[in-house]
Amino acid sequence: MTRFSRFHIPYGQKLTLLASVPLIVAVAAIALVVAAQSRALAEREINALEMQLIEAKKAELHNYVTQARNGFYFIYGNAAPNDAEAKERVSQILSAMIYGEDGQFFVYDYDGTAIVSPRETDRIGGNFRNETDMDGVPVVDRLIEIARDGAGYHTFTWPKPSTGKPAKKIVYVTSFPSWQWAVGTGVYIDDVLVTVANSRAEVEARVQRTFQYISAIALIALFIVFASGMGLNLRERRLADAKLKKLTQRVFDAQEEERGRVARELHDGISQILVGVRYALDNARRKLDRGDPAAGAPLAKGITTLGEAISEVRRISRDLRPGVLDDLGLGPALRALAEDFGKRTGIEVAYSTVVFRNRLDSDAKTALYRIAQEALTNIERHAGATHVSIDLRGHKRGATLRISDNGCGSIPNNRNQGLGLRNMQERMDQLGGLLYIRTAQGKGLEIEAIAPLTHMLPPNPANRDRSKNDPRKPPA
Repeated sequence: MTRFSRFHIPYGQKLTLLASVPLIVAVAAIALVVAAQSRALAEREINALEMQLIEAKKAELHNYVTQARNGFYFIYGNAAPNDAEAKERVSQILSAMIYGEDGQFFVYDYDGTAIVSPRETDRIGGNFRNETDMDGVPVVDRLIEIARDGAGYHTFTWPKPSTGKPAKKIVYVTSFPSWQWAVGTGVYIDDVLVTVANSRAEVEARVQRTFQYISAIALIALFIVFASGMGLNLRERRLADAKLKKLTQRVFDAQEEERGRVARELHDGISQILVGVRYALDNARRKLDRGDPAAGAPLAKGITTLGEAISEVRRISRDLRPGVLDDLGLGPALRALAEDFGKRTGIEVAYSTVVFRNRLDSDAKTALYRIAQEALTNIERHAGATHVSIDLRGHKRGATLRISDNGCGSIPNNRNQGLGLRNMQERMDQLGGLLYIRTAQGKGLEIEAIAPLTHMLPPNPANRDRSKNDPRKPPA
């Protein structure tokens, strides 16, 4: 037990953790959702940008090819399919049409032979059927296939003439069907890819900054929660210490009050009776010493007075802790308390109960009995009542004790509330029950104490059988 006690978490820290964990989870969830949404939105925008840039490149290629075709169409349109001179003139025109650092026109015949390639002259005259790029994508065969279909675009990886490094390239190719030529040009889109990569990196940087902002806000919120929790913990601890001191003082006051009451009972009751017994016994001894035959009268009086002393001791003992409460239950104990109260004060007491077979646990029995004692004491001292009603019954919510009188009916407020009424409230608080103090119908005061169902014991067949066989022990 000692080994694990060092890991005990104080109540205030538990509250702080209870407030911090949902906050951390919520902030983390918000951060993840924000990051996911930001990345998704940015990815859509980047893809749209990439598509726009590529479409612009394709439109540019289409314009290049259209302009070139228009430039020498007067030659191609008037030439026969086998006009070698016309083919040579067109090849020279296309070879001269270079632009930028890497732009050029190319021509392949349908057999795959390179006819025009001004920036890669070593390819001229070579056959490149079945040629693929570094990723295995067909190049010349696909270009010829597109040209045979009319015109179109093709994307592949190809060494960039200006750098010699492979880069993505988009090609637009069209057909000269009478000459069986595939004519086209292409542009490298590495600049587009760099722009897209830079955009993605910028988005990731923004997401990271967002995470940092959210983390900073979360840390500030956690600090506020922690500081608030510490402040509340210190405040509650001070209040708890103050309440503990107040409660301790009240316990001392209650002890002193009870000791004073017992002392008064002993002094005013037992002590006076015992003095009378001693006086009667001394008187009887003197008469016996003189041989007076009348010595029996003071002796009998002393015996009678001693019997009164014994009864008084039993009454005081019963007030401190009635044995009938433990032996027979709350019902008989309250009945005895009511009868004794009526005999001692002359106030009429009506007691009623509904049998529930001694099913209250010890804490509830003691609390309800003490509440009845306090209530009767207050009635005797302050109410000026002539009639008291005590009702005890069990029900679905637990057990209810109701005490009402026809006295003055003043309800004490918190400022002048006596120690007895505070004790009633605290006893019910300990049980988790309810205490109501209200003006009774007509006049007088009514005190109602409800013990919760959790203090009701399950039915005990032994108690039922005992109550049937022993009529002196009514179950209640």
